[in-house]
Order: sequence, then C-alpha cells, then structure tokens
Amino acid sequence: MTVKRKKISLIGAGNIGGTLAHMIALAELGDVVLLDINEGIPQGKALDLAQSSAIDKFDVSIIGSNNYEDIKDSDAIIITAGIARKPGMSRDDLLSINTNIMKEVGKNIKKYSPNAFIIVITNPLDSMVWVMKQVTDVPSNMIVGMAGVLDSARLSYFLAQEMGVSVKDISAFVLGGHGDTMLPLVHYSTVCGIPLTDLIDMKMITKEKIDEIFERTRNGGKEIVELLKSGSAYYAPASSAVCMLKSYLKDQKRILPCAAYLNGEYGVHDLFIGVPAIIGKNGIEKIIEVKLSDEEKMEFTKSVEAVEELVTQTKIIVFNI
Repeated sequence: MTVKRKKISLIGAGNIGGTLAHMIALAELGDVVLLDINEGIPQGKALDLAQSSAIDKFDVSIIGSNNYEDIKDSDAIIITAGIARKPGMSRDDLLSINTNIMKEVGKNIKKYSPNAFIIVITNPLDSMVWVMKQVTDVPSNMIVGMAGVLDSARLSYFLAQEMGVSVKDISAFVLGGHGDTMLPLVHYSTVCGIPLTDLIDMKMITKEKIDEIFERTRNGGKEIVELLKSGSAYYAPASSAVCMLKSYLKDQKRILPCAAYLNGEYGVHDLFIGVPAIIGKNGIEKIIEVKLSDEEKMEFTKSVEAVEELVTQTKIIVFNI
C-alpha cells in the first residue's frame, strides 16, 4: 500500500524558503512546493535540491512554481514572502510593502488551501500573521507566527556561550512581540533545570551580563542584518519554523513560544502575541498562561501595546478601518 506523503508549500523562495525546502526534504517531512513570483528562482532551487536527493538519500518530491494553483490541498504552508530588512531598517519599516504581499498570498491560500496549518515568518511578524488571519479567515488554532522559537534560541545560545555550557542544557523563552519590546524571562530560563536566578548566586553569570544578553537577544536580527549588509537571518529562522512544523505534522505536542492568537488569554484580545503554546495535530491546542511578576506584566503590556499600534497602522493601510 502506498502511503500518501504530506504536502508542504513554501511561499517565498528566498534564503529562508530555500533553506526550509532543504531541511524539510532532509527530514522527509513531506513533498515540497516552493513557490515564488520570480520566474526561474523556485524552479532552479527545486531542481538543485531534487538532484541532491541522490546523494543525501531522501525520497520526497520538490517542485518549484510561480502558480498558486500548485499549493492546492497543502497540509501545511510556511510563508516567507516579502522584502527582507536592510541595514538601518526596522521590522516595522517593512509594514506597508509586506502587508500588501500578505493580502495577496492570503487570498490564494483561502482559494486553494483553506484547511492548511499556516506558519508566518514574514516581518513585522505579529502584524503580518494578523493580516493573514483576516484575509484567509482560518480558525485561530490553524495559524501561527514564527518568532518566539527563534528569539528563545538566540537567548539560549548567548547564555550558553557566556557560561561555557552546552546549549542542549538550556531552556529559555521569550514572551511578547517580535521586536524591541520582546520580554526574555529570567525565572523561566534554566540550565539543566537550574533557574538563572540561582546561577547568579552561584556566580556562573552576573545580573549585568544577563541584562546585556537580553538586549542582544532583542537586537538579534538587527545584528545579523548589519553583518550581512544584504539580506537577513535565514538558517535559524528556518530551523525554528521546521521545529514548529514537526510538532504539528508529528503531533509532538511540544510547548513552543510562538505568536499565537489571543482571545482573552493574558488579558489580550484579537492579537497575535508571543506566548508559550502546545502545537499538535490540531494546530495550536492550548495557550500556556505563565505567572508574571508585576514588573514583567508592565513590560508585557508595553509589548502588547507596540503590536496593537502596528496592527492599527495595518488596518489603515490595507483595510481602511
């Protein structure tokens, strides 16, 4: 009996899209459709990747396309379409251009794959995933933004480097919007189960160094943009999205920090905000509400307000609300 493979569509064949296609193929998560409006780019990358299957020994189909009809009946869709940041640009500077791109992408997803699980990577993330939900009208559990996994990964890496320990033993997560107002949490970040607060007492790290690392995490994307001088991060963002995709396709039910739709949780309504959530075969299966200190609540509120402002701008630009 032939087992039908999952169909995974990647909208946007830039650096992140190409890296996603490679990772998904190597893991044999499903057949891949790499779609882009630029003729030849998705076809060339797909052919190159397909030829590598004979070396890396993976059995999946990879096709490149400029036709949205090819995403029909996808099980999952990851969206990277949009312009990337350049040096001196903030995520918010991308708002107008990428909002219109999301509107077009969303219309085609609604037409061809209304039942797919959607992961949005395009920046400014929290507002772009909000636009995608408005346009596609998918259930809130079937759409999510990739941000928290990436931000938490950056935090974990910086902490591991500072303390000289394996990144495998670090568990850290970041709450709030994907931007300058993101909120790394000290008492929920641990090394082999030991809270950072205890590690300060053990003199393995100082509070001042943790504050520096938190600030570097907030500017993690900007640092890479300035180093590259052309383009933005793509390896870690792709890894983060694949982590979320695996949890959905394999029903792993992992608790992952991501931009999930809140409708009352944390006192927030009709916004996508970075929070820990369980991702399984039903998409976002549960929002985890962690206890915050008074100071953290204030910082989280600032982050929510920043996202609200972006969404308000988006409503004016695209929806004339």
